[in-house]
Amino acid sequence: MLLSLALGAPLLFAALPATAAEVSVSGRDILVDGRPFAVRGVAGDGPLAPLPGLGATTVRSYGEDPGPLLDAADKLGLKVIAGLWVGQPRQGADYADPAFRARQLAELEALVTRYRDHPALLMWGIGNEVEVDLADDSAVWPEIETVAAMVRRVDPVHPTLAVLAETGTDKVAKLMAQAPSIQALGLNSYGDALYSAPSRAREQGWRGPIVITELGALGQWQAARAPWGAPFEPSSTQKAIQLRRYLKALEDAQAGAIVFLWGQKQEVTPSWHSLLLADGSRLEAAEAMAEAWGGALPSGNHAPRIVSLRVAGEPSAPFASWAADEEGAFTLDAVEPDGELMEVRWFVMAESAARSVGGDPEAVPASFPDAVRQSGPTGARVSGLPPGRYRIFVELRDGRGAAATANMPFEVR
Repeated sequence: MLLSLALGAPLLFAALPATAAEVSVSGRDILVDGRPFAVRGVAGDGPLAPLPGLGATTVRSYGEDPGPLLDAADKLGLKVIAGLWVGQPRQGADYADPAFRARQLAELEALVTRYRDHPALLMWGIGNEVEVDLADDSAVWPEIETVAAMVRRVDPVHPTLAVLAETGTDKVAKLMAQAPSIQALGLNSYGDALYSAPSRAREQGWRGPIVITELGALGQWQAARAPWGAPFEPSSTQKAIQLRRYLKALEDAQAGAIVFLWGQKQEVTPSWHSLLLADGSRLEAAEAMAEAWGGALPSGNHAPRIVSLRVAGEPSAPFASWAADEEGAFTLDAVEPDGELMEVRWFVMAESAARSVGGDPEAVPASFPDAVRQSGPTGARVSGLPPGRYRIFVELRDGRGAAATANMPFEVR
């Protein structure tokens, strides 16, 4: 949770014709009408209008009908990696069933036929982590090849890209050997694994273009945890600091970069992978994107920065714990770079019990609006909760569309 791979290349869209451009692969580059195209962008369903100003060139979809996205992107000069959803065996897709395979292929061919001439189309993204959580992934690779071969037959103008969950020890090699119709490699990667993801793919023999089709500061599966298993989420400021480093590393590696998720999504928390709050306020990650891609902030407006969210009286504690007849207290240290007044919102939610695989949908945990008894710009006090595991969240808004967020797990004994 955006392509070619001369990431230093200038934006090209103003010169592109209103008809479908010719997209091709040359070595490590994606070419649009013969010129290197830099894949820089996002995946998600947030508003597209701010993206060109941030320096983004591309949006990635996953498998829904891409028509509305293609039309909207075209108006803004953006390109689309249109996802073709290949059923995941862990979710019930049965590749031993010829009828299922034929039906899926026919549905995907209809999409390719319908949109192959759209001027905003850049590539076809085939599948998303189809191989995840399988003891035996042998049925996956031939199916990816079947879909890729169909795409190249129906639409030879737009390249095929397969999306894997990281490189594994041999995933890229399997893809190369069993799906030769794939022309570009997509990898979903998070945290410090991003520094080496392109080189690890090259070590397995991949010589073509690489796009990191999802990237983020830290995956919840990589995070340290409280004793009861709750992962510690970095603040929006900490995420932006890491994102700046990762985008620079990917540029140096000549890999495309798609940041996840442009929008808001419940996954462990409502903020873990979200680049926007639910009301559309942008977090500091958008600034990191603009800095990396030569864009600019709307009206030069910076997001608030969170220096720390701490347990009062225990500044080094990464979580809080207190008895049901006691209260918890938290302190906040935050700054607003532009000197603007900040609106501060505190709230408590139950700790999510979901531990989904591959970003599968999760229910939003229950909220406890009366648990925050006192709150302000420097802290909050919490009480009146039954025994259980929770998180306290803080959101800061500057009133001009920028925001910051942090949270901390706690338990009531």
